[in-house]
Amino acid sequence: MSDTFAHTLTVTIAADPPPRLDKALARDVPEGMGLSRSRLAKLIAEGAVARGDEILTSPKARVAEGDALTLSLSEPEPTDLVPEDIPLDIVFEDDDLIVVNKPAGMVVHPAPGSPRGTLANALMFHCAGSLSGIGGEARPGIVHRIDKDTSGLLVAAKSDVAHQGLAMQFADHSVERVYDAFVYGVPDAADPRLNGLPVVSFEPGSVLVVRAPLARHRTDRQKMAVCPPGQGRHAVTRATREAVFGTPPGASHLSCRLETGRTHQIRVHLAHIGHALIGDPVYGGHKQLSAKTFPSTTVEAVRSFPRQALHARTLGFVHPVTGESLSFQAPLPEDMAALRQDLAAKL
Repeated sequence: MSDTFAHTLTVTIAADPPPRLDKALARDVPEGMGLSRSRLAKLIAEGAVARGDEILTSPKARVAEGDALTLSLSEPEPTDLVPEDIPLDIVFEDDDLIVVNKPAGMVVHPAPGSPRGTLANALMFHCAGSLSGIGGEARPGIVHRIDKDTSGLLVAAKSDVAHQGLAMQFADHSVERVYDAFVYGVPDAADPRLNGLPVVSFEPGSVLVVRAPLARHRTDRQKMAVCPPGQGRHAVTRATREAVFGTPPGASHLSCRLETGRTHQIRVHLAHIGHALIGDPVYGGHKQLSAKTFPSTTVEAVRSFPRQALHARTLGFVHPVTGESLSFQAPLPEDMAALRQDLAAKL
């Protein structure tokens, strides 16, 4: 085993694990740790995974529920991510983490087709000399993401201890995340159609709850989809009405609280129950407002809204180093505030 390990990470194997070590680790390492399948495979091969005093060097090693596996992580390697001097709306920053209010249109992390101009590029420039390396490279510790065309709050780790602590909070669903969403239609606890959907329930206070597992779409791998129980990843969204516009079917301003944070979760859940986000080009279908209910200017404003009307308004968590409870708010961006005003217009 190498002598250059910088720190360790303990992963406890959850219930019903895959029989192989590599698959169990890939499932149970928190997503926000930035440890890819290839990175985990390399750690196993290097002898950097242990169960007590036993070094596990075979990806086929058997594991069981409750096993505490220790991953020894080496010093980070230089990254090929290019620092870019891109202005950031910084809401909070200290030596360990940074909270930013991301604008719509900015990709969080480089990907094919978006190699530059991302939030990660901007953070590389801003946080030079203070970066997390848990994922194997010295780069911003992005522990969660929001879609390119979703605006709002996002936290990134600048130190390894903050990265690990934040990732664990996201994994155990203790982070508070609330989104503003403008949708077609008006979710109503008295609606027999909604009450007939097996994934829908209502909690006291007319809180709409969608419990529907998510997985990659079978034919379009760029999309997510609701899948049958027992498949996909557990996902729960709660939504309350902030405002109703027009007469039913009309439109609504919802406050959506994430219990889990799966890819496209709010967008897929709301579309699945018939209340797609205004402006969503992927899940919104061909929905439009009724000219009998709204002025023509409102109908056109909604039809031409250029992105999904979704904004990460609230982000709350425990500071992974100081233990302080933190909560941040980001007001509606100008385009969504204008949309709300258009929806409130009378005939």
